[in-house]
Amino acid sequence: MMWFSLLTIKCYDRYVSICKPLHYGTLLGSRACAHMAAAAWASAFLYSLLHTANTFSLPLCHGNALGQFFCEIPQILKLSCSKSHLRELGLIAVSACLVFGCFVFIVFSYVQIFRAVLRIPSEQGRHKAFSTCLPHLAVVFLFVSTGILANLKPPSMSSPSLDLSLSVLYSVVPPALNPLIYSLRNL
Repeated sequence: MMWFSLLTIKCYDRYVSICKPLHYGTLLGSRACAHMAAAAWASAFLYSLLHTANTFSLPLCHGNALGQFFCEIPQILKLSCSKSHLRELGLIAVSACLVFGCFVFIVFSYVQIFRAVLRIPSEQGRHKAFSTCLPHLAVVFLFVSTGILANLKPPSMSSPSLDLSLSVLYSVVPPALNPLIYSLRNL
């Protein structure tokens, strides 16, 4: 959730810098950035706390060893003897709504960004605007597509190596790409 919140905030940054450049200092001053970062951290902490408290309340009867890169909720639910996962499904439904809201915001923002970029008269200006947005959009696409595949794949497709690969792809690769993308962009 934290990573998706930060991607949404970065999308808003791109939107303001391209669609409202004269208002950038007002809309994204240090105070606004601090508030957005604090909201992302607080929501991620609350989200993690709710999931952790709920997970610790589940009885585990299949051991406690996971063949995973880190403890993911669907993998922990597989170890539980409890057939009633209603609380966890409720939390997942709430988080799906939050993720969907962030996703809609990102899509709406990029539609506005591309509309604004395509109205830029100079080829150099369009290239500069696209070079600002496309790396971020690629990271968003990688994160969302691997996250969807990891969480919505049929159980028949599940294997420990595939689950581990998808976990690494959506949890390690996008954050690792960020510094690389920004260093290449500033060359």
